[in-house]
Formats: sequence, C-alpha cells, structure tokens
Amino acid sequence: MTSEITLFVNPTAGSGRGARAAQPAASALRDAGFSVRTVLGEDADDALRRAKDAVAGGTGALIAVGGDGMMSLALQAVAGTSTPLGAVAVGTGNDFARALGLPVRDPAAAGRLAADALKAGTARAIDLGRVGERWFGSVLASGFDSRVNDRGNRMRRVGGRFRYDLAILAELAAFRPVPYRLRLDGGPVREIEATLIAVGNGTTYGGGMRICADAVMDDGLFDVTVVGACSRTTLLKVFPRVYRGTHLGHPVVSVHRVSSIELAAAGVTAYADGEPLGALPLTATCVPGAVRVLAGEK
Repeated sequence: MTSEITLFVNPTAGSGRGARAAQPAASALRDAGFSVRTVLGEDADDALRRAKDAVAGGTGALIAVGGDGMMSLALQAVAGTSTPLGAVAVGTGNDFARALGLPVRDPAAAGRLAADALKAGTARAIDLGRVGERWFGSVLASGFDSRVNDRGNRMRRVGGRFRYDLAILAELAAFRPVPYRLRLDGGPVREIEATLIAVGNGTTYGGGMRICADAVMDDGLFDVTVVGACSRTTLLKVFPRVYRGTHLGHPVVSVHRVSSIELAAAGVTAYADGEPLGALPLTATCVPGAVRVLAGEK
C-alpha cells in the first residue's frame, strides 16, 4: 500500500464546510504518517476525471470530503477497483456515512478513523447498486420522494431545508399514486399502483430518513421498500414514521429483498444517492463487494 492518500474535496459542500474540513482531515492523515494530495475540479466531470486519474495512478486511498453528492462521484472512481474509499462527511445529508457508522461533521475524527483503518488493513467490502454504468451506495428513490426532489430542484429562490419542506407540501397537494411495472429478480412483471418505490443498498436518504431501515450493506441484496397506493391522509400518517423506520410495519408498506429490480413508470425521475439518475425505466443490480470502505471492523 502506498503512503500517498488522495483527498477528493468539494469546497462548496455544506455551505463551505467542505473546504474547511479538508485541513483537519489532512492533518490527521499526515500525523499518522501518510502523505496527502488534494484533488479539486472545475466541475463534476473534471473532478471525476481527476479522481479516476488518482486511482489509476495507484493512490493508497481516495477520501471524499463533502456530502452525498461527493461520495457518489467518488464511488464512480473507485467501484470495482482495489482502492479503498474513505468519507469525511460534511454535507447536508451524509446518508452514506451514516449507514456505515462513520463520523458526521467531525473531519478530524473521520481522518483519524481512515488512517487507523488503512494502517490496520480493516477496509470493509460492501455492496453497491449499479444502473448501467452508474453506481450508488445508499438508496435509489422513485415516486413521491423523487417528485419532491424534482420540485425542490426547480425552487431556485428558496434554499436549505425550507425548500424541501415546501416541495413536500406542494407534492402533497398534487398527490396521486404512480402506476408501476416492476420485475424482481427476473420474475414475472407486476403492474401495481404505488406511492413510491425505494431501492436500498443502504438504509437512509434525505439526511436520515430510514426508508429502507433494515437494509444491510454487505448481504448481496437490496431492500426494496414499496409504499402502496394510499390516500393523502394515510400518507401523512405514514411519512413521518420514516424518520424512525417504523413505517415498515404499516399495512400499506411492503419490503422485498432482491438482487435485481426492473422499474418502469411514466413521468418519473429516479434519484440515486440524492443525485438525478434519469427517467424510468431502469434496471438496478446489487453488486456484492463492489467497493472497500475505510470503516474499520463491521
């Protein structure tokens, strides 16, 4: 293992926390005896190209500094390689880091944990989801939740959590179930109406909403949470329970554990790790052990 570590930094994450977090994380790694180089990019495509170059050049680890968007970019660079991935989670949601039990908004602690894992050789192999050439680590969302994201992204004049809350209210006013066609593990096509379908490699999205609360990141399977067709009143009762994961016990909710899923629905955009993935239809596959993460022992 080379002693040179690459910090993959989003300077704008968390209203500037990314830039501030890089220094204490780098200091923790240097104190542990590693040399550190920093990779930035002019935009997402340029940043990803630079991260892939670092991986191809034999860096000892790629450590993403930022939020879930930065983790998503980093996954595209390291998935399917032997280069371990570290996370200094300082964004808004940080769902990937939360699912792994990593420090959140504590860059020095995250840097020390990554250094300890590298020295001890305890990088943990976890599964990833794959749609075409795109990898995801946490949750693929479709339906009500992705429509909230669509609407929130259009609200340019409103920022932060308030924008998301306004988007939820607006989507509730326009709420209607989505006609889906889905196929689980190559089985028969099912035609159902559902409020949303979430495909979980990890447990949470949206900054801690436990939509796939029982998902395990190294079992080779997705947890697919289906919130069936329901009234607006029922949705208002079920949705707040997502923060505790207790929605899974509601009669309108079902969970399926599968290694692959095909999803189709008109006018629905899928989001993976909080980033737009594209319009349905799509096929998602769980790839066992696709990445090694600096998370210490399980």
